[in-house]
Amino acid sequence: MAKGRNGGSRRKDGVWDPLKSSSTDRQRAEAVPKTPQTMSPAYRLAYVDEDFLCREELRPIRLQLELMKPEMMLTERGIKSTVVMFGGARIPAPGQSAWAARNDIQRVNLEAASVYYDEARKFARLCSKYSATFNFHEYVIVTGGGPGVMEAGNRGAADEGAPSIGLNIVLPHEQAPNAYVTPELSFNFHYFAIRKMHFMVRAKAIAVFPGGFGTLDEFFECLTLIQTGRMERLPLILFGETFWRSIINFEALAEFGTIAPDDVKLISFVDTAEAAWKIVQDFYEHRE
Repeated sequence: MAKGRNGGSRRKDGVWDPLKSSSTDRQRAEAVPKTPQTMSPAYRLAYVDEDFLCREELRPIRLQLELMKPEMMLTERGIKSTVVMFGGARIPAPGQSAWAARNDIQRVNLEAASVYYDEARKFARLCSKYSATFNFHEYVIVTGGGPGVMEAGNRGAADEGAPSIGLNIVLPHEQAPNAYVTPELSFNFHYFAIRKMHFMVRAKAIAVFPGGFGTLDEFFECLTLIQTGRMERLPLILFGETFWRSIINFEALAEFGTIAPDDVKLISFVDTAEAAWKIVQDFYEHRE
């Protein structure tokens, strides 16, 4: 805070605020003499008492905090739009072994799928090169922050000297931040639902690479929001047409009548980064 002539203070946004800050009182509370009273959990300031904040009754507050923290930090960074990249954590980089394979068939398939790592990295480079023309405020790459396709997305952004976002979540495995996420934009979540919201709120395009249950969950969440009109239509791009058509029969859903025939058109299939980037360019050509 900037000190005024009479000892008052202004906040970072310039608003006059004569009250002592929470940070100041937190430091003062930590400096009090250690006595049975001050060392009791009851004496802790509520907003720095982690045990209190983790109580079941405070779940609504924790949900709010997970929504607010990344939103505030992305706003402060000036990030206005993103390109979302979903895909399998288990897909290795070219030349690396398939660490997640449980048998020889999986090993062969996953190592062959490293082509998608390459395409994800290329696609992120193309997006980030364009993002540079907006001073990295638009078309910023965002991934789940983990390994595999996620790593490839953040790595492609780093290749162009661009910032990128990682939205990690606490899991028993696979979700430590990869080394290519911009540290100041590396977030961690407890709630899947809030994490999904942050993927969507700035999205201008969504690229989905082969993956497992998590990737399918994220893909169908986006598809449902677009289909139901809860989200504006945007490029929803599936990399690897052979893969996707082998596991989901979209036309069968339309034929059966559980989706409209035109709902299939909400999805675009590509096999290369260049084809995906052209879809994004064409979609926004007359909109920006």
